[in-house]
Amino acid sequence: MAVRGRGVDEGGGTTAGVSERLMFTHATPAETAPVPLPELNPPVELPPPGGGALQPASPTAIVSRIRRQLGRVSLPVLRRSVAVAATTELDRGVGFLLVPVFLAAGVIYYFSLSTEPDLYRPLAAVALMAACAAVSRSWQRTHLLFMATLFCALGFLAAKVETWRMATPMLGSEIQTRLTGRLVTAEAMANGRVRLTIDLISTEHPKLRYAPDRVRLSARRIPPGMTAGSMLTGYAKLLPPTGPVRPDSYDFSFDSYFAGIGGSGFFLGDPKLIAPAEAPFGARVASAVENAREGIADHIRSSIGGSEGEIAAALIVGVRAGIPEAINESMRRTGIYHIISISGLHMALVAGTIMVLLRGVFALFPDFSSRRPVKKYAAGIALISIAAYLVISGIVVAAERSFIMLAVMLAAVLFDRAALTMRNLSISAIAVILVSPHEVVGPSFQMSFAATAALVGAYAGFADYRAGKTTAPPAKRSFLGFLSRKLAVGVGGAAMTSLIAGSATLLFAIWHFQRVSPLSLLANLAVMPIVSLIVMPFAVLSALAMPFGFDGPFLFVMGKGLTAMIAISAWISERSPVDAVGLISIQSVLLATIALVIATMATTWLRLAAVPFALAALLAIPHVRTPDVLISEDAHLVAMPIGGGELAVNRARSNEFTTDNWKRALKAEEIVPPEMFAKDALDIADPVDLPPGSPFYCTGDLCIGRHPSGAIVALAENRDSARPACGFADLIIINDATAYNPCRDPRVLVVTKRQLARDGSAAVFFDPQSATARPAIQYAVEQPYRPWHEQRKYTREARGLAPYQKPERADAKPSQPDQ
Repeated sequence: MAVRGRGVDEGGGTTAGVSERLMFTHATPAETAPVPLPELNPPVELPPPGGGALQPASPTAIVSRIRRQLGRVSLPVLRRSVAVAATTELDRGVGFLLVPVFLAAGVIYYFSLSTEPDLYRPLAAVALMAACAAVSRSWQRTHLLFMATLFCALGFLAAKVETWRMATPMLGSEIQTRLTGRLVTAEAMANGRVRLTIDLISTEHPKLRYAPDRVRLSARRIPPGMTAGSMLTGYAKLLPPTGPVRPDSYDFSFDSYFAGIGGSGFFLGDPKLIAPAEAPFGARVASAVENAREGIADHIRSSIGGSEGEIAAALIVGVRAGIPEAINESMRRTGIYHIISISGLHMALVAGTIMVLLRGVFALFPDFSSRRPVKKYAAGIALISIAAYLVISGIVVAAERSFIMLAVMLAAVLFDRAALTMRNLSISAIAVILVSPHEVVGPSFQMSFAATAALVGAYAGFADYRAGKTTAPPAKRSFLGFLSRKLAVGVGGAAMTSLIAGSATLLFAIWHFQRVSPLSLLANLAVMPIVSLIVMPFAVLSALAMPFGFDGPFLFVMGKGLTAMIAISAWISERSPVDAVGLISIQSVLLATIALVIATMATTWLRLAAVPFALAALLAIPHVRTPDVLISEDAHLVAMPIGGGELAVNRARSNEFTTDNWKRALKAEEIVPPEMFAKDALDIADPVDLPPGSPFYCTGDLCIGRHPSGAIVALAENRDSARPACGFADLIIINDATAYNPCRDPRVLVVTKRQLARDGSAAVFFDPQSATARPAIQYAVEQPYRPWHEQRKYTREARGLAPYQKPERADAKPSQPDQ
């Protein structure tokens, strides 16, 4: 951070500040103090040729001058300049800043492998690289290379150890059973249902031989008095974790594996409470924390009410399930959804509010505050406060990162040490990577650290710029001028903050969500003052007053601020253009990441090396082919873009989450449902007469549609209904796990439910150059399976079996007709 410097002369210019990064610069041979030169006499002015008139330089002279300047930049000179700059970067501590980068590279490499490696391989690599690094300490460049490789191997090892340590049992197939378990969390959702996370204890009717340890189920109602730690039972339908909704999209099996969730589903009736059983100590502590969270959330909801109460509960205790989807969507479209996710903004506002309040209270007692380090007292209490906030908010990745950074800064205040912000970010990144390596490949880690690194790097660079700049003392202004200047600086700072963070996370948002927020700058400028000055400070005050029952007025003010935030978000969302931008290549994201690392961590002219990587990232964005057909992993849903921003689907009622994802990926704006006909009412004797871009026409067990390229897509419920399509279709999807290819023509691509159960959702690509070429297909899951996909091989569909039919009991009485 920049600090004010002492003036050079009394009343003269002043130094704008000193950069904290320059405090850690060691002198190098290339950066020795300048030798004072003797003063030279002023040059004698010579009259210009041509009778005193200035003559314009000729083009030949300009070209020769440029050639002479370029001739000075030779390869040896450039090499020496790079070496000097690299040495300066190392002296300024860039080596430590790169540690989390290499750790993350090792983690990403592990999760990108197509097969699961043995544990001994990364262990051997770490031992070998550590030995090589120790031996090569005399050769600096070789030592640095081995150290970088060592940290990559450590990241790889950390990811492997976490995968081995989790070993989450995953449900292999869909089944109905009666379960008994201990409630972990209960979240009321906006649709009126309740989402329960349950630790399974037993199952019966039937008893599962390979039951998961933890499942997540929804229920219509829960009995009164059911809290975290309660024992419950009920008949439920369990489903295995699903895979990506399309290739290269978010993998829900991956998330479930590392969250310890082995299955999902819903209760067929209402769960019932049973007699409690002794729980482990860790489970009792977790239940106590969860009950405290729910109790606070219920109190906040009842005090504020409505959507504002749900958002307030999300901001204070991290319970977000009850926020209406319309509000979530408006905040996503306007780019302010980060307000709901507890992150650096919330942690900083909590710590800042606590410290300001405490310093103000201590100032009321000057005799005490003049004899005691009250700043340290305030920092210590703020540290305890944000630790409690972290626990009560659910310990998410963004909150972990923010807590570690602020904890280091507050600890530095306690021990009278300087806290370097970029070093804090590196420390928090190292901690998160070593504790939860799988978070590295998730959007929360990437976007959180990218935004923070960009902000820290930008403001550190600005501090470097101001460090040696000499400026005149500010002129005296009136109170109105002073106030307007402060307001302009605040608005400009907020705008730059939003612009920098949004630019740093743009490609990550497109890669993960295929959407952008064109009006995010306007929305953040309008909303952030309300959040920073009203919502969060009064949230802290309400939390402090809640144990004494005086939180009502503070929650009221907080609710009014949230009402304004919701109204502004909805107004801007209605005027926001379409935010779906389609797919981008992974190469562009990787290149942008490299550019971001260089730009934020370099302090010398080497930061210019980020420019070619950034340009390459922009050029690589369109280098990805959009699928022509998308198929869900259960073979129920098929989508095909037919032009004009329309996406044709084969079902009138489709999964909303899946279709929304497909719409954004394919840049579609409208869903076109199929046209239904009675069996044999549609003449498909010559379907090639269908015009290109036709939606799906369904009759009986067969649907047909035509892609704008002319390729015909057919969907059949079984092998018999698929056989007639072999004569005209280019792609046939059969919603039957027992079926096999009914076509003899190798140019027809046949996809069965069994293949999709094994390999996940699929993307199909037609050959634009040849109408008779066999379509290409890409599946979401590759074999051999990684641990989070092992359960796929055990599903009934993957084994080519028909859906499970519960056998009727021999003593069952025949059903009586309705009276």
